[in-house]
Amino acid sequence: MIVTVTLNPSLDRTIEVAHLERGKVLRATSAHVDPGGKGVNVSRALLANGYATLAVLPCGGDEGLHLVRLLENAGVPLRAVPISGHTRSNVTLAEPDGTVTKVNEPGPVLSSKEFDSVIDCLATAAGSAAWVVACGSLPPGLPERAFADLCRRLVATGARVAADTSGESLREAAQAGVALVKPNREELAEVVGSALPTLDHVVEAARQLRKWGAGAVLASLGAEGAVLVDDDGVLKGEAPVFSPRSSVGAGDALLAGFLAAGARGSAALAEALAWGAAAVSLPGSRMPGPREVRQHNAHIHPLSEE
Repeated sequence: MIVTVTLNPSLDRTIEVAHLERGKVLRATSAHVDPGGKGVNVSRALLANGYATLAVLPCGGDEGLHLVRLLENAGVPLRAVPISGHTRSNVTLAEPDGTVTKVNEPGPVLSSKEFDSVIDCLATAAGSAAWVVACGSLPPGLPERAFADLCRRLVATGARVAADTSGESLREAAQAGVALVKPNREELAEVVGSALPTLDHVVEAARQLRKWGAGAVLASLGAEGAVLVDDDGVLKGEAPVFSPRSSVGAGDALLAGFLAAGARGSAALAEALAWGAAAVSLPGSRMPGPREVRQHNAHIHPLSEE
């Protein structure tokens, strides 16, 4: 089983429009609401493809109740920790060519007592898990070290921990010795403090995270695919998307596919890319199932160690 924790989950409302124009009254071509948050999406993707998962998340207010109902209706096993604040709502404006404009609310303030309740719930669930996936941004109210504290406590239990976060939390997750980090190109550039214009720069930045303590780095590069840097070397892969709909959640689907396929080597990277590409071909933050995933579209090749 793969357990996920999302400290700042959301309701994700996706509105499709023919063309986004600032200052104009626009008519939507469609709209729908999905459960949101990186860890939530990882669990949704795993479940859609038949893998055992459990989502741990704080929930509060009417929005939190709505989020729990959506997850329960989708059959996602979860442990919802009650909080006093209201779960956030995010809005995505999607255009037919795949261009996405996303507005994310900051989320509710999470007290230290509520954070401890989430950690206690997670620690109980993590005992039998193959992986524990810590994802997303910190909600307001928590100190910057909170994500690092979470990762260290999980690593200390002997759990294999994957972290998908950004900024200082990404650095601290690596330094905590998590088994895997999954930044995108922008997050990787931010944490090492330099632009990454070429693939060589991406690989060097991934190696820096490994020097800090991360076991492996899976860097998602959008339409350029992904790079895996681990003890076995460096792999690069691509999976073309011919009719993109939305990139929201694609990185989460990629991470889910990688973990589901064993989290090592070319087969796992190919599965990850297939899941990520399938997510891009779907509207909003829908997660792909076996009918959408096309493993044969993924192409993997090693990169030189020089």
